[in-house]
Amino acid sequence: ALIAAVNNGADAVYLGLGALNARRSATNFDLDSLAEATRFAHLRGARVYLTANVVVLPQELSGALTMIADAWAAGVDAVIVQDLGLLRALRESMPDVRIHASTQIDAMNPDSVLALAESGVSRVTLARELSLDGIAACAATGVEVESFVHGAICYSYSGQCLMSSMIGRRSANRGMCAQPCRLTYELIDAGGSVVATPGRYLLSPKDLAGITQLPGLIAAGVRALKIEGRMKSPEYVAVVTAVYRAALDRAIANPAEYSVPASEWELLEEAFR
Repeated sequence: ALIAAVNNGADAVYLGLGALNARRSATNFDLDSLAEATRFAHLRGARVYLTANVVVLPQELSGALTMIADAWAAGVDAVIVQDLGLLRALRESMPDVRIHASTQIDAMNPDSVLALAESGVSRVTLARELSLDGIAACAATGVEVESFVHGAICYSYSGQCLMSSMIGRRSANRGMCAQPCRLTYELIDAGGSVVATPGRYLLSPKDLAGITQLPGLIAAGVRALKIEGRMKSPEYVAVVTAVYRAALDRAIANPAEYSVPASEWELLEEAFR
């Protein structure tokens, strides 16, 4: 998947190492494969970001710092962090490490962005629920902001849903979300009767597809666009990255005449299936 992303135009790839990341069930990297992947990306002008984007328990802090130190030595370009305690410890113990604030922090306004920057964060990946005006307000702080543009979105505000944790003790903030919102449900009225609904996936939101919004995101001052792909196949990563690479290049070159042809929508829909 990393090779597919880089070869199809990604400027950076984010990935996990070990257990302390938000996709613990993904096929994550070990130190040897991380070093190899980092060399591959750097030789092609792409960066690598380590995801340490979960809540870290006190007894895990030392191991988390060791993991990040090893990854930094292997050549990663930044570390994506959710836990504010880990952020502080990382800033104090490894001041040269570049830190990105995870979307799991749910930064939704300029005050949050500035507070994170004051804590040592170089880039903030904003909450996925923001409007273009909200994104522009955060970017106006002068802090680098990143926005999700494609992939699954959380039923709740990212990082705030406890449904999986309450039902099956699998916390989204620990990288183990079972995605109960993706299951089928029935709507029952006060009398116990099933209410007719258009479908049975009553809690599942549609995937985000922000390709039509690229000129607006550029104008808003977004510095990076994030495509979800860690639990996807290499084929999915290749197709979606290539479509967005071409679309972004068009949006930068001529935003006034930007459009998304039917052929690109067809590719995105086919990749999703």
